[in-house]
Amino acid sequence: MTGEQVSTELLRGFSPLNGLKRDNLAALASKVQLRELSPGQVLFKEGDTEKRTFYIVSGILELVDQGKVVATLAGGSEAARNPVTPIFPRRVSAKARDRVKFISIDSDLLDVMLTWDQTGTYEVSDLQSKVDTGSDDWMTMLLQTKAFHKIPPANIQAIFMRMQQINFKTGDIILKQGAEGDYFYVLTRGSALVTRETPLSKDGIKLAELGVGDTFGEEALISEAKRNATVTMLSDGAVMRLGKDDFKTLLNEPMLDWVDYARGQEIVAGGGQWLDVRLPSEFENQHLDGAINIPLYFIRLKINTLEQTMKYVVCCDTGRRSSAGAYILSERGFQAYVLRGGINQE
Repeated sequence: MTGEQVSTELLRGFSPLNGLKRDNLAALASKVQLRELSPGQVLFKEGDTEKRTFYIVSGILELVDQGKVVATLAGGSEAARNPVTPIFPRRVSAKARDRVKFISIDSDLLDVMLTWDQTGTYEVSDLQSKVDTGSDDWMTMLLQTKAFHKIPPANIQAIFMRMQQINFKTGDIILKQGAEGDYFYVLTRGSALVTRETPLSKDGIKLAELGVGDTFGEEALISEAKRNATVTMLSDGAVMRLGKDDFKTLLNEPMLDWVDYARGQEIVAGGGQWLDVRLPSEFENQHLDGAINIPLYFIRLKINTLEQTMKYVVCCDTGRRSSAGAYILSERGFQAYVLRGGINQE
């Protein structure tokens, strides 16, 4: 499969993309590529559940049910203006009869953009006016995260409109370990280093390196604790920040799924996993059967060790730290729940 950028004119030929406002369509076009299938190549198989929306630009696509061609779809036809069999799981397979050009869009992203576009008065251009030219990538990255799909479009508009841009130089400290939490941050330009000071390392151990679109600062806001790490710019750059109260009402509350102990047990019995984010000493003293332990301040560092398809019920003693942990997991596409009241309330 090859990939080349598409134009807004091309996208406007498809439904419901033709209903998007001009600047929102342009933002989508910058993230979509024109791809190609060779004769005989499969676009998707019957039963596939990956949420992608496909449009055929040219060539002929065969729709196959139990080995038999039941329909064809030709690029440029009236039928091709609509998505290819948009029902999930797929009820048929799709295979290229000849050389086929197509575009593929994340279905959840498209749904968010359509809903946002049709329920509000702000366009992408309105939001971009608050930041440097060409810095819409961070916005699109946030919209593409699975966690943002839980947030009402009106909230998303308010989040972007209430954010403030702050510029930094190389070596500047954005937030300091031990300080009070007051803002949620999105890195929009440059790169930054996350470090944590320990008794054995006053200079701090490296926890993560952040790039454009990465977020930070949420743990202290959710758990109402002091900052547990320092973030320092590795280059000249900029962030967008959202105040604590706005973060809680617009972003945090819609994103978290709270469960009681009985429901948590059901999720774990069905193949899920208890994830305890307390300190190792707390975990050793008392924990739920079968739980694994990743302290909250290490969760970004250890997140790659977790299974993306696993359902995690995040727990601590009260629910405060676990809500911060669940937020981080949700933000990165994991299906995470928070144990309401903590393990002491079972």
